[in-house]
Amino acid sequence: MKKRLFALVLALVMTTALCACGGGKPTDPAETPTGSTGEKLMGGEITVGIAADLDTSLDPHVSSSSAGTREVLFNIFEGLMKPDTDGNLIPAVAESYSVNETADAYTFTLREGVKFHNGDAVTVGDVVYSLSRAAGLETGEPLVATLAGVAAVEATDDRTVVVTLKAPDTEFIAYTTAAIIPDGTDPADGLIGTGPFKFVSRVPQESIVIEKFADYWGTPAYLDKVTFSVIESAQTMVMSLRSGAIDMAGHLEASQVADLSDLTILEGSMNLVQALYLNNAAAPFNDVRVRQALSYAIDKYAVIDLAADGHGFAVGSSMYPAFGKYFVDDLTDYYTVDTAKAKELLKEAGYENGFTFTITVPSNYTPHVDAAQVIVNLLNQADIGVTAKIEQVEWATWYSDVYKGRQFEATVSGMDASTLTASALLQRFTSTNAKNFIGFDNADYDAAYAAAVATVDTDKQTELFKQCETILTEQAANVYIQDLADFFAMQNDVGGYEFYPLYVMDLSNVYRIG
Repeated sequence: MKKRLFALVLALVMTTALCACGGGKPTDPAETPTGSTGEKLMGGEITVGIAADLDTSLDPHVSSSSAGTREVLFNIFEGLMKPDTDGNLIPAVAESYSVNETADAYTFTLREGVKFHNGDAVTVGDVVYSLSRAAGLETGEPLVATLAGVAAVEATDDRTVVVTLKAPDTEFIAYTTAAIIPDGTDPADGLIGTGPFKFVSRVPQESIVIEKFADYWGTPAYLDKVTFSVIESAQTMVMSLRSGAIDMAGHLEASQVADLSDLTILEGSMNLVQALYLNNAAAPFNDVRVRQALSYAIDKYAVIDLAADGHGFAVGSSMYPAFGKYFVDDLTDYYTVDTAKAKELLKEAGYENGFTFTITVPSNYTPHVDAAQVIVNLLNQADIGVTAKIEQVEWATWYSDVYKGRQFEATVSGMDASTLTASALLQRFTSTNAKNFIGFDNADYDAAYAAAVATVDTDKQTELFKQCETILTEQAANVYIQDLADFFAMQNDVGGYEFYPLYVMDLSNVYRIG
């Protein structure tokens, strides 16, 4: 009941906040529209605070270690298709597409009049090059993992491109959000996309600047220029908002926005799965009974209440609510607090006297640090003999040692989806996947996932993906907590921001209020 009431309140808050912005973008940049309350919706410049620096490489075809990188690049690059705020995939560089009955060939008709930021018109050659590069057709090593199933990309005329797959894939259309770039170019030599903003400059660890692309094929952006300012300290971020040094910042906590009551605050979902991620490949978490014991000992609702001031949506597996038909609500309360059961499982596993473990967390992500601190306290209160301690490290260290190196016992983090597919959240837990940083290894999971991606029956596929989620929960792959609430704070003369079901930051709808 608590979850449902929160969801209802959250929906009302989001609707009120977004409707208050009012107005639609002008199709003619020279027009000055007004919002529902008569305010003028203007362009100009804004500065946006982001909590972590972008990747060294801003190549849109290279897997990003920083969610902030994807947020920024979303404004610069587009694929054949792109997501909208409702979670739909809509045509972008492509005008339309069709798929054959066996779901192994997709045909795209390109939109006319699309230009790159260098002024050149987009051609079928650019599309063939971009998808072939991302899929690694020449090198044999895909830059975009989701395009590894592409067998060929061919232009059949000057507006038509056919993508042939190695095997049927009903989710493939979601992977065509991969960036289209000019034929023969390397993003290392310059970021050239088709999005509503074009790249201007970057100072590593300090800022990145983008500006409005006047020849954008779609509805133009309001803002003339956006500066992303890297501010890793949460306290400094709040102070910068208070002082007006920055105009907007997202991914804030309830406690932070409580001190910003005189600013415009929007509340949505962060669209990720926050959990106590456990190293399944190392003792003691290589024993399912130990993992289950922690799941019985840690009250996720207490974590949400104490670390997030009650804001957030509880989850029980590696899927968050925005994914609609794939989200299994019944798994949310699969484990209820039962310390007696936790002690029993630990005894069976040979840890009757308990153990001590370390939770390694990236210090610049306050929601994860706060959640880890609450978990430590909850384990102490549970009195099951298990003690946790926290090690805070810099983001770069966390990424290299924990995520890539798998040198950790436990960590609190959030895993998000790069595309609007169930695979984007579930593929990483297959035993041989390079992103399976927790070392989860389960034959039933691998078989269910393989069957899901192989079928062209969408109803059957949905049930198989749900089966994968159930296995993750039953095996207590991790101690699942929540999809974090996402707070955006803006100066009162800034409006128009909208949430997406993906971890992106679309600034094309943002405006100054005149």
